[in-house]
Amino acid sequence: MRIMADTGSFLGSYRRRIVDDELDYLLAELPALLLDGPKAVGKTETAKRRAQTVVRLNRERELQLADAQLETLLHKPAPVLFDEWQRLPEVWEAVKDSVDEDKTPSRFLLTGSAPLDDTHSGAGRIPSLRMRPLTLPERLVCGPTVSLNTLLSGSSPVLEGRSDFTLEDYTDLILRSGFPGFQDLSSRTLNKQLDTYLERLVNVDMKEAGVVVRQPETLMRWLRAYAATVATTASWDKLRDAATAGEGEKAGKRATSRYSEALFRLRILDEVPAWLPGYDHLSRLGQSPKRFLADPALAARLVGVPRDRLLEGDGPSARPADGTYLGALFESLVALSLSVFCDANAVPLRHLRTWSGDHEVDFIVIGPGGKVVAIEAKLGSTVRPAHVEHLAWLKDKLGDKLLDAVVVNTGTDAYRRKDGIAVVPLALLGP
Repeated sequence: MRIMADTGSFLGSYRRRIVDDELDYLLAELPALLLDGPKAVGKTETAKRRAQTVVRLNRERELQLADAQLETLLHKPAPVLFDEWQRLPEVWEAVKDSVDEDKTPSRFLLTGSAPLDDTHSGAGRIPSLRMRPLTLPERLVCGPTVSLNTLLSGSSPVLEGRSDFTLEDYTDLILRSGFPGFQDLSSRTLNKQLDTYLERLVNVDMKEAGVVVRQPETLMRWLRAYAATVATTASWDKLRDAATAGEGEKAGKRATSRYSEALFRLRILDEVPAWLPGYDHLSRLGQSPKRFLADPALAARLVGVPRDRLLEGDGPSARPADGTYLGALFESLVALSLSVFCDANAVPLRHLRTWSGDHEVDFIVIGPGGKVVAIEAKLGSTVRPAHVEHLAWLKDKLGDKLLDAVVVNTGTDAYRRKDGIAVVPLALLGP
């Protein structure tokens, strides 16, 4: 794979993330903050750079000491980092109560999962900041020339930049994963790490999220069903059919909802909500979210289609109208990137699908005043008329409420078409 920048090694010094700027900004004004995201995403290393006191609750000795002297730890040099706070749920209530008494900024950092159902939400005391796997710029494999921030300006900026990435390169980047600790591994070791990650999720992490998994293979089948339907709004019935193929009696929704709730809490499942602007000329819109796994590499590993077969078009057929499974994985990589870029710009990310399914726009970025940037993710280097028809339809519906329309693809050049629609290779897109 061709690399556009000197990547060095992820085993050495810390490499600054896009979320670092937002973390610094918020922590300067907030007394406590939860750095929230899936395991192995780099939360601990990012938080440690700001902490004066580090309490590693995933270490048994420190867990026991914290349990015995939690009140003392609250008054250690700040910021105090409680890493994997959910291992000792009392930390949440203790920090919340401490913040009620003293709102001095930069007192506490927590990393780990979202609060359990029986834990006080911490609303107003412990806001959360989402951390996701590495985007392409954060992997230092490319240098963006087009920013989401500029597209949100509505100025129809002139686009420039060239990427050397091929379809094969993007496929490798998808399979490589965005977990920082996996970046320097050989393919064989990487696959072992991904398998171990999934096994630990089922056998250990779910218990921490409050769910005892008595039949691990059942949960693994549900994970494979989610993986097979990434980048879709697949209904629960379709997921259940995929997860229980060949079984006679099907599980009820109540029996399986605890799995999905825990997977969302662990940030393994992610979703882009539907855009529902309430305009009269955009009525009867679908309300289902579009679902993804935290990292496209997890989806690819669960489905188990080898690289060469992905490039040949093999994979689950949950998206017959939208192309190949590799296209769904590419859209997942775009979703990951846009989620991080939108957080950096403090703007929401949504998707659009009409109730009838006649029109669908992969991503809607909501900018100032409710105006939007519409984005389609397309696997391929050539933009055909069919690739822009939904963007043209939305432009006709929204008029000047549409700030920009973009096709994010696997091509080489960033440019603007004669109809005004922007074409941007994913490797050239940044926050």
